[in-house]
Amino acid sequence: MTDVAHAAPEQGLEWDTPLFRQAQLQFEEAVPYARISESTAERLRFPERALMVSVPVRMDDGTLKVFPGYRVQHSSVLGPTKGGLRYDPEVTLGECAALAVWMTWKCALLRLPYGGAKGGIRCNPRELSLDEVERLTRRFTSELLPVIGPQEDIPAPDMATNEQTMAWMMDTYSMQRGYAVPEVVTGKPVSLGGSLFRQEATGAGVVMVTKRACERLGWDIAEQRCVVQGFGNVGGVAAQELDAEGATVVAVSDVSGGVYAPGGLDLAELRAWIAEHILGERGIPILPDVLANAGGVTVSYFEWVQDLGRAFWGREEIRDRLSEKLSDAFDRVWELSETEGISMRSAALVAGIREVSAALAARGVYP
Repeated sequence: MTDVAHAAPEQGLEWDTPLFRQAQLQFEEAVPYARISESTAERLRFPERALMVSVPVRMDDGTLKVFPGYRVQHSSVLGPTKGGLRYDPEVTLGECAALAVWMTWKCALLRLPYGGAKGGIRCNPRELSLDEVERLTRRFTSELLPVIGPQEDIPAPDMATNEQTMAWMMDTYSMQRGYAVPEVVTGKPVSLGGSLFRQEATGAGVVMVTKRACERLGWDIAEQRCVVQGFGNVGGVAAQELDAEGATVVAVSDVSGGVYAPGGLDLAELRAWIAEHILGERGIPILPDVLANAGGVTVSYFEWVQDLGRAFWGREEIRDRLSEKLSDAFDRVWELSETEGISMRSAALVAGIREVSAALAARGVYP
């Protein structure tokens, strides 16, 4: 095995934040089960590229305001990087780095030819007009031109961004190239080359994975009582899909729901209740989020493929392809979990790490 020296400074790199350290900790816990070389592990500990930009925007009142923007690309070993762009007051380089790492494992687990990326702008979109958001998006896109592209890095919607954001990005990029390049982003309107079933994909994917788990456990999904946390684009669709499968949705919640006591919460009683109801200790199977919410990026991959070929699929074909992808990934995670005696969440990370590591080992490190 090649000797490896850690070159990172003692004080940590610029993306060294609690969230990035959490991503690193999960990686370190998975490495022994992945059985990869230390040199391969060392390469995957850090993002390949991190970009910080200043985004000047002319506001509606005529003033100029500058917003910080970020894009982190974790690994391009398997292909172009892929990941969302978020607009939020708390966006940081470290957050983007952590999310890019997790996106790498998710794409690899689904055997998509992508690595992970994530980016965003530190802003409060609720305080911006639609025109200001458009100007912000177009200028940010121009700042990202050296690092994004259909074969380099493909953005997608995330927190506070949507198909309109992607349409502005696609148009800005295309104007610089001199021709339409719909495959530069995913999550676009269907009229611009977006994919059918993209909006429902994440929520539907949750139920596809749940249904596959029920089959493995010998349960009938139609006999299950379900609680859905969140009732937006993902949770709302998941609840509908569960109902269509015959399951009984007994409760839902959203950001407005929680625990409230006017006179103050009894924290000791609350902790005791939580201890009594921790799912894993009660033998309740927990499906890994990196797999359960992978429907979105999988259909984004389908969108990219359709754009590249300029040939588009029907809704049912996309749904069938998504179900096949998720079922294959679930089966591999289930079997790895049983073979290694680890949780399904750990098994999902291990499976993703193995996919990337095998490609990295075959390619080597240049020069």
